Amino acid sequence: MTQRLLTDGGLETDLIFNRGIDLPEFAAFPLVDTAEGRAALRDYYSAYVDLAVRAGATVLLETPTWRANPDHGATLGYDAAALDRVNRTSVDLLRELAAGRDEELLGWQVGGILGPRGDGYQAAGGVDPAEAADYHRPQLAAFAAAGADRATVLTLTDVGEGIGIAQAAADLGLPVMIGFTVETDGRLPDGRTLGEAFAAVDEAAAPPYFFVNCAHPTHVARALDGGAWQARVGGLRVNASTMSHAELDVATDLDDGDPNLLAVDQKALLDAFPQVEVLGGCCGTDLRHVAAMWGVDAGR
Repeated sequence: MTQRLLTDGGLETDLIFNRGIDLPEFAAFPLVDTAEGRAALRDYYSAYVDLAVRAGATVLLETPTWRANPDHGATLGYDAAALDRVNRTSVDLLRELAAGRDEELLGWQVGGILGPRGDGYQAAGGVDPAEAADYHRPQLAAFAAAGADRATVLTLTDVGEGIGIAQAAADLGLPVMIGFTVETDGRLPDGRTLGEAFAAVDEAAAPPYFFVNCAHPTHVARALDGGAWQARVGGLRVNASTMSHAELDVATDLDDGDPNLLAVDQKALLDAFPQVEVLGGCCGTDLRHVAAMWGVDAGR
């Protein structure tokens, strides 16, 4: 079995619902710009460092920058220079945090997180790869300049956007993991299978591996067909809730499910995806869920 890296849970839902922090545009990156926000982020990530120590695992700390792109940044008053700064600062913050615990940890990495240009729950309608590469390259370049070990794009719904991001990262020499989400039927919102999506990206610019995120294990399980694509899944971040994306989009209360049951449901995916390296959670999950996935006490 691949040696796994422990990463965090659903950052945004945890901050909003469990910690009472307002995140306009569902964006956590502006927290980096205030002392209070940085303190909240350090508290959040430190709990996962503690968890990695208890689990005897290497920790992968991934930046709070899923929304730190031009479209969402502009809505929040961030221009290109401000986005470059906040993406770099996010890497610096996590590197400083991990380095301070270096002697306790088996190992650590810092990764830069990016998200889709549009809505992570809606089909993007056919994205031009070259346009996507140009759009996402500045954020990837900021991660590379700050010394991130890797980048990961989560919650993609469009193959063209995945291809563009993979090509831009390859140009920069930054390893990037391409993450797609699926609907309750195990398919992308446009109806493609994960196998089809992976094959298209691999043909254009093969990433080290792929992620599947932002779906409950029972939804992802409907995609399983025994195909070779299953060995290309290297990262898994599942949702706590069995609700559909459409239902989650309008939910006013957090559905955090049952952490132990989620870990049980996820076991079938870990058996089906033998190359999973990075294991954490997505929407609705928190320290309890990731602890259950790793078979250790949450400690808080």
